[in-house]
Amino acid sequence: MGWSLLPREEKFFTLFERMAAKVVEAARQFRDLVENFTDVAEKSKRIKEVEHEADVIAHEVMDKLNKSFITPLEREDIRALTAYLDDVIDDIEATSSKLALYGVGKPTREVGELARIICKAADEIEKAVKHLQRPQDLTIFLIEINRLENMADQICREQVAKLFNEVSDVRELIKWKEIYEQLETCADRCEDVADVIEDIVVKNA
Repeated sequence: MGWSLLPREEKFFTLFERMAAKVVEAARQFRDLVENFTDVAEKSKRIKEVEHEADVIAHEVMDKLNKSFITPLEREDIRALTAYLDDVIDDIEATSSKLALYGVGKPTREVGELARIICKAADEIEKAVKHLQRPQDLTIFLIEINRLENMADQICREQVAKLFNEVSDVRELIKWKEIYEQLETCADRCEDVADVIEDIVVKNA
């Protein structure tokens, strides 16, 4: 059944857009934290606030899902999309917290590049979510998210290998390894969002 035949619960799409906007907000704040590495604890705290705001929206989605008899998308897809959007923000917040708590020095050029990649992926996620009701226009955004995830994976793997080859301080090695792995996970969650949206497109084609 096409989406145009199910106009009853349009608020789900509005809630998805609100969550996607929070993904973009968190990603941009994280990019600013990395590129302007001052007041790190305060900036990390603000990202935590965005994460909490996203949790509230996610709870609203689930509450509406539990109360809705008919939904515009399959229930499992609504749950999955909500969860993965939330996961992206959780991973951004977790990385910012590590940068604040671990007392690391200025982020490397590669961390800055990863922050920009995640920010671009967040922008593509927002575009895709806004086009959920026009599935024929979605492919370009999903391809770009996958491309960005591949770039992030390559950078993270290269940098973790570089840590083991060049960093002699075990504590510093562990700190930065965790940060790179968290960033890689964040990029993976962006791809998970794209995969869920692709599944939705296929099911509702």
